[in-house]
Amino acid sequence: MPAFIYLASQSPRRSQLLEQLGIQHQLLLAHSPDHPDEAEDAEALEAVLPGESPTAYVQRVTALKLDAAVARHARRGLPPAPILCADTTVARGRTIFGKPEDATHATHMLTQLAGSTHRVLTAVALQHGVRRWSTLSVSRVTFAAMSAEQIAAYVASGEPLGKAGAYGIQGRAAAHVQHLSGSYSGIMGLPLFETAQLLRGAGFSL
Repeated sequence: MPAFIYLASQSPRRSQLLEQLGIQHQLLLAHSPDHPDEAEDAEALEAVLPGESPTAYVQRVTALKLDAAVARHARRGLPPAPILCADTTVARGRTIFGKPEDATHATHMLTQLAGSTHRVLTAVALQHGVRRWSTLSVSRVTFAAMSAEQIAAYVASGEPLGKAGAYGIQGRAAAHVQHLSGSYSGIMGLPLFETAQLLRGAGFSL
């Protein structure tokens, strides 16, 4: 059984969720202090292809991020261990809501999401040696109607920046969530049930 896994994600929430499962892990990040010369264009990885569906998008981006992490692991000559990667996107219909560019963009996103139901898709992929496992969690979130003042106050908190759909379910946005179905941890960024299944497939006993 592997003693630990590598987590190829800068999200502190994903690290916390792995800790909740009791999984020992080490971060495997681009641009680490020990490897400042490694260049990976995250924006290029996350670019949406013309006509691409939200499901195809999040699965493709996760696979590309895992490819990059596997190459990074080999390049650095690190000890062998499973490598975990995940990506989350928010979608309303076929419209993909990524991370907002700035406060104005966040306000625009939240205005569209307020008073409606959207999907949160989190794809997870795990590689151990030459074997790869992947899964997809799909949840639905309904926001109550939000006034312009409420949206402005939430954006001013700074919480929407860096988050798909311009909100974090575990933060202040919870005050506006009228209903959700699916995986709460998946909405946070790492669906624990599905991730546990992948880890068992790689030899972990949970």
